[in-house]
Amino acid sequence: MLSRRGSTVATAALAVALLPVTAAHAAPAAPAPADTFGRVADAVLTARTAALLDNGKPARAALKSTNGVKLSAARSKAEGTALTALRGTKSRLAALGEAYSAADTDVKVTSTKVKGRKATVKVTETTTLTYKKIRGDEPSTTGFSAHHELTFARQANGGWQLTGLRATDEGPGQVNTPVTTTDGPRMSPMAIISAPKAATTRPAPAKPKTLTGGAYDYRAMATYTERYWKNYNPAYRKYNAVGGDCTNYLSQGLLAGGWKQISTVTPEEYDTWYYASNGTADAWIGVNEWSWFTQTAKRTTPLANVYQMDIGDVLQIDFNRDGSKDHSMMTTYRSSSGVPYLTYHDVDTYRRSMASIIASYPNANYFAYRT
Repeated sequence: MLSRRGSTVATAALAVALLPVTAAHAAPAAPAPADTFGRVADAVLTARTAALLDNGKPARAALKSTNGVKLSAARSKAEGTALTALRGTKSRLAALGEAYSAADTDVKVTSTKVKGRKATVKVTETTTLTYKKIRGDEPSTTGFSAHHELTFARQANGGWQLTGLRATDEGPGQVNTPVTTTDGPRMSPMAIISAPKAATTRPAPAKPKTLTGGAYDYRAMATYTERYWKNYNPAYRKYNAVGGDCTNYLSQGLLAGGWKQISTVTPEEYDTWYYASNGTADAWIGVNEWSWFTQTAKRTTPLANVYQMDIGDVLQIDFNRDGSKDHSMMTTYRSSSGVPYLTYHDVDTYRRSMASIIASYPNANYFAYRT
């Protein structure tokens, strides 16, 4: 496992790692070992995270080489563009009253395949960001576990170049991922109850709720969700590779807080919500199907503003505004000043603030549900 501890150490280590290639690398060399490829991934991802930190030390925009492995011209340009985009995310975060004071990024190589002059490397990134105390009621940290695939090309002199880097997770990109979205084609209207869009402005009218002692135990929902955000509950199947695990995970948390399963089919569309060893309802695992079921069955009511969400409430996002919701997540913490923090799968994420999500996706459509 490769680490960068804290923002100061990360910046210093990155500067050392990106020294020019020496003459020693001009001679033909054996394929770079997995740890060398891992250090390249670590340097690039650490630079992205550093671009978000409120420490006055901007990340290095032009990545030249790491441990003798260069970035191709196209990749170097792409990373420069990525860092510029992330500084834009940082500015939007600041306008929303949020910043990060430190970060810790660990990168672990999970597989390396070298075929001819090409190497394909898969890595797992685990990053923790420390919230800067601006209002004083922020949680301590937010974190995520993400997966990436890197491609390297061997050069005529025997050295390697990083030529490609892509995320392999479903769902929204983590906070250190530069995001660009465009409007997609509009879906045809369907004969179901559709939740209205929620505003993202602050302040929002108060919408408090009782967390325990009622029909549902919302603290139990949050406790379950935060327990399994990274280490999945083995009692359930995973759906990461078949469209995403976000709503399956959300449904588990709701069940833990007292929601009852429904497996009896009626003439209504999307009328079941259950998990079983021999099958699972569409509404248990599908983003849009969950919304249609909960609205029709009156399990949820829409909230006018995302900042009205409390613990146990749900946020869904339509990233490209095509009429189809793309992602589900649960509120597991709410600050005393009224900021919801979301925990979810794909990318596996702990207590990401509402402000952070809006800063990354300022043009998305948002849907907030009182559960």
